[in-house]
Amino acid sequence: MRQLERDRYYRWCTYLYLPLQYGALVWACAQWARGGLSVLDRAGLAFTTAVVSGIAINTAHELGHKREALERRLSRIALAQSCYGHFYVEHNHGHHIRVATPEDPASARMGESFWRFLPRTVFGSLASAWRLEARRLERRGRRVINVHNDVLTAWLLSVLLMATLAAVFGPGVLPWLLLQAAGGIALLESVNYLEHYGLLRGTRPDGRHERVSPQHSWNSDRTTSNLLLYQLQRHSDHHANPLRRYQTLRHFDTSPQLPGGYASMIVLAWCPTLWRRVMDRRLLAHYHGDVTLANLHPRARAHLLKRYGTPAPSTATTARAMRSGVH
Repeated sequence: MRQLERDRYYRWCTYLYLPLQYGALVWACAQWARGGLSVLDRAGLAFTTAVVSGIAINTAHELGHKREALERRLSRIALAQSCYGHFYVEHNHGHHIRVATPEDPASARMGESFWRFLPRTVFGSLASAWRLEARRLERRGRRVINVHNDVLTAWLLSVLLMATLAAVFGPGVLPWLLLQAAGGIALLESVNYLEHYGLLRGTRPDGRHERVSPQHSWNSDRTTSNLLLYQLQRHSDHHANPLRRYQTLRHFDTSPQLPGGYASMIVLAWCPTLWRRVMDRRLLAHYHGDVTLANLHPRARAHLLKRYGTPAPSTATTARAMRSGVH
C-alpha cells in the first residue's frame, strides 16, 4: 500500500489532465469563433466541453486534498474553467466536516429531488466557502477583502481566463464559456447528490455528530467510473481517509452500495420519480426500515414518516445498533 501510494505515475495522471483540459477548451473556443456551426452544434460543443470541465473539478478535488503546494496550486488552476474555485475552500473545510448532516449543503436529503438540491448546494456551498474563508482570515488578523482570500483569488483566476479567451477569440465565445462552466458545475453537483443521498451521521451524547465512517457514503466499484474519476466512487474510504491518494482507495462491501456506475446513476438522478423508486428502497434497506435514521428533507419529512411509518421496536433497536457499531 505504501509503495503504491508513493508511485509518481499516478500523480502524473492527474497533473497531465490540466494540459488536456485547457487544450480542449482553447480548441472549443476556436470552433465557436470561426463560425459555420449551428446553434445546436455550438450547444453540443458546450455540453462536451462541460464534461471536460466537470472531470477537471474531480481532478482538482484529488489534487486539492494533498499537502504538496504544487498540487494545491494545480487544483485551483483546474477549477478556473468552471468558475467554481470556491469549491477548493468549501469542500475541504466544510463538506468534509459536515458530510451526512442536515447542515451540509452538499449532502442530499431523502425526498429531495436533484432539481431542488442543485440550487441549495450551489448557493449554500458558495455562502459556506465565504464564511469559512472570512473566519480563517479573521483568525490571522487579516481583512476579508485582500489578496490572501482564497475565494477571491479563485474567482479572479476565472475572470482572467475568460477575459483572455474573449480577447483572443472575440467576446462571442463568452456565452458558450459560461454555458460550459454551468454544465461542469451541474455535473459535479449531480455526483455530490448521489454520493451521500439520505445518509445521516448519528448524534453522540455530547450533542456532536458521530465520526465519519464508510457508512456515510454510497459506493459504486465500477471499472469505467474508476478509470474516468480517479476512483472517486470508492467514496466511503475517501471520506474516512481524505488524504489517501486515489490509487490506494479501498472498496468496502459493508458500505451502502449504489445499484449502478456513476454515469447511469447521474441520469437516474435527473429523473426524480425514477430516482426515488430505486434509491429510497435501497436507503431504507440500509437502515433496516427505520426511516427516522435517514437524513430527511424537511418538506418531505411528514410525507415520508406517514408513508414508511415507525419500525417495530426490535427492528429499530437493530438498526441503531448497526449504526453505532454494536453487534
